[in-house]
Amino acid sequence: MSSTRRTLLAALALFAAVPSYSHAQSTNPSIDPTIAAQIAAIPAIDNHAHPMLSPPAYATDRNFDALPVDTMEPYTDPAGMRPNLPALHDAWQAIFNFNGQPPLDAAGLAQLEAAREKIRQQQATNYSTYILDKANISTMLANRVAMGTGVQPPRFRWVPYVDALLFPLDNSALAAATPDRKQFFPLEDKLRAQYLQQAGLKAIPPTLDAYLKQLVTPILEQQKANGAVAEKFEIAYLRSFGFDDVPQAEAAHLYATLLHTPHPNEAQYKRLQDFLFRYITAECGRLGMPVHLHTTSGGGGYFSIAGDNPLLLEPLFNDPRLRKTNFVLLHGGWPFVHEIGALLQKPNVYLDISQQSLMISPRTMSAWLREWLELYPEKILYATDAYPYSPSMGWEEAAYIANRNIRDSLGMALTGMLHDNEITPTRATELANMVLHKNAESLYNF
Repeated sequence: MSSTRRTLLAALALFAAVPSYSHAQSTNPSIDPTIAAQIAAIPAIDNHAHPMLSPPAYATDRNFDALPVDTMEPYTDPAGMRPNLPALHDAWQAIFNFNGQPPLDAAGLAQLEAAREKIRQQQATNYSTYILDKANISTMLANRVAMGTGVQPPRFRWVPYVDALLFPLDNSALAAATPDRKQFFPLEDKLRAQYLQQAGLKAIPPTLDAYLKQLVTPILEQQKANGAVAEKFEIAYLRSFGFDDVPQAEAAHLYATLLHTPHPNEAQYKRLQDFLFRYITAECGRLGMPVHLHTTSGGGGYFSIAGDNPLLLEPLFNDPRLRKTNFVLLHGGWPFVHEIGALLQKPNVYLDISQQSLMISPRTMSAWLREWLELYPEKILYATDAYPYSPSMGWEEAAYIANRNIRDSLGMALTGMLHDNEITPTRATELANMVLHKNAESLYNF
């Protein structure tokens, strides 16, 4: 038996072990049919998504994000996430048996919601798992404040948020910087208060040493004990990636000086945040939890794209004290797609293609994916960024569409590499398994 056939049979056996529905292989003429069949047979590990709870908890679920973007000021949506996207029809039909054509008017949206509700009632607490089955996803890393009904291991693995621990002081001045941050910082304050309660504290500890030992480390250890497989920073929505290496003695002095100061000096406060970021990421490494970082142009009309340049993170990746911490750069780094690929030479840096899989067409994304696969194939992770974006595109449709786009992108990239004699058919099969499943399986020790 050939190694290619053995690999394909292994993938099929793994796929058969996961409850699933029929998944047609791509008919894209740019994809080799054998590669398309192999890709269709592999259940994916989704590195990053925001699944919502199953009924009855679904109706009141707001824990799908620490900083929800659905109430921000209007901004320009990418074309691939607008309500006239043709792919929405296929998702609606496959998941909800709804045959509407986008864009939907008010009556059409009401019919779509009725179709969704019918499936929710049929599936009940199995609803979230049903969505994974429809999207050919075996395991989804759930980036949520808390898990809940229907979103539980083993099909869902928890990735909580840790930004709130970076901002222990008065954040009102930071919040005043933009309308988006005016919305976000009170949410971080609220989450930090929740963490204080979980740690058995009534107030922020008086010294930095106590803050680290009584709040930061205990919360990370609690989350790890409660099933967290990684920690997520949404820091790009709150400040830039320029983290200086600040001595602990200086940070302790700043903490003590600024703790009860209204509107603390921004430059001094940044230095404290910089120290806390390195401390938290080092603790994540000690606990065996990779650190997830948002790295692409984010939602909102005030998002700082320049401050999100992943090259600003290079000093962190070069810090010998952080080499035991694995960093996962989420969303493929657009528009810095070449820069982020170069960072993969660092032994503790990975990237996923979440959000890109919705924003960018498979044809365009396949070129970037091919570039990364030609360089560092063991560092690339499948991910959807499934999220309740709009009445037309819930997390369900996003998961379905992103999954299809990723598989088409991967198919085109591998077909091009095969036709150019860069890889063999056996290697194409290996690379497909790596991106869709094995890289994440190895990173998280699943």
